[in-house]
Amino acid sequence: MKVVLSLFSGCGGMDLGFEGAFPVFSGCVNTAFHPDWIEKKLSKSLVLLKKTSFQTVFANDINKKAKLAWTGYFSKFGHPGSIYRTESIVDVIKNNAPLPKNVAVVTGGFPCQDFSVAGKRLGLNSHKSHEGVVGGALTSMENRGNLYLWMKKTVELVKPKVFVAENVKGLVSLGDAYRTIVSDFKSSDGYLIVKPRILQAAEYGVPQSRERVFFIGFLKKALTEEAAKALQAENTPPEFDPYPPRTHFIHREERIRRDDLAPAVTCGEVLLDLPEPEDAADESQRRYSKARFLDNSSQGQIEIKLDGVSPTIRSEHHGNIEYRRLSKKHKGANEAERKLKERRLTVRECARIQTFPDDYQFIFKNGKESLSASEAYKLIGNAVPPLLAYAIARRLERNWHLYFGDPE
Repeated sequence: MKVVLSLFSGCGGMDLGFEGAFPVFSGCVNTAFHPDWIEKKLSKSLVLLKKTSFQTVFANDINKKAKLAWTGYFSKFGHPGSIYRTESIVDVIKNNAPLPKNVAVVTGGFPCQDFSVAGKRLGLNSHKSHEGVVGGALTSMENRGNLYLWMKKTVELVKPKVFVAENVKGLVSLGDAYRTIVSDFKSSDGYLIVKPRILQAAEYGVPQSRERVFFIGFLKKALTEEAAKALQAENTPPEFDPYPPRTHFIHREERIRRDDLAPAVTCGEVLLDLPEPEDAADESQRRYSKARFLDNSSQGQIEIKLDGVSPTIRSEHHGNIEYRRLSKKHKGANEAERKLKERRLTVRECARIQTFPDDYQFIFKNGKESLSASEAYKLIGNAVPPLLAYAIARRLERNWHLYFGDPE
């Protein structure tokens, strides 16, 4: 197994993707590209993805609620809750916390709130500390916008063969901040950084329009001579490209140009078999935001299209998560469903759109510990879609021997 150290882990979207062995809807996998992804067929509509050769041995996030969801699911992989640390990565490094040995991969979606177009876009000048507290005596390096530097420090300490970092697309348009982050990653001791790339989740079988920028770095001394040359080339040969190929199309004209692409997975495909909240046994399907409809252009006041992909599932929605269906009065378009109650997306519906499996629990109460619907929405919205992370993990796994001369 290849050891994975996970930072800014949240509820585990990236971690689940890197480990695999979870069910997805069959349309999510384009077997023309990935005939070896499926372990078995579970039902008419579900398939089980194969386990990868990656295994998470260290996870970290300051959100204690994220740990509840993470450990609740990953215990089935035999991962003890003790491997998930809930102190800030700044404190982990400053206090010399023990880090695992022989790390193959470091992953991390460093905090995005300061780069998102939905936020104040303070970038590297965040007004919050590394613990998410407004103000306080901070050094600039310890504010929330600079936590990618602590990921860089971790990488330099444990020396993985690969690291994968993720953030919102809005970072790319934040000029100086983006250039600084790329430059800082490139200055990582002993690492070769390939050109960052924006990946659209819907083009990888996720039923959601979600664009995120990814950074991938390789330990130079571990690379074969051929791989080092290929990864530094202006046009990397396709077989060495660490980013997975697109497998699905969103717009019809793309299918005309590329007949190997599958149609994007729709909301209807992944949601229509779910019972209505009042009829559901799954607590995550029973819970949904009761925020009232606002007749304006603010976020969340639209109905998802059952014949298309969902808008981005957001973290900071303040209750205004998109509607599963709107009434005729509010210009709902799902004609066949107008007899049903107008309501927003449930927690489970958001999780399915993000490609989390149904046995990933987001609503529960265990003694003094609990996860509310509001907290669950945030965890889900912050996550990397597991299926997108799986595509990245399987691409690295497939090319492992090309990069490092090791067996897959």
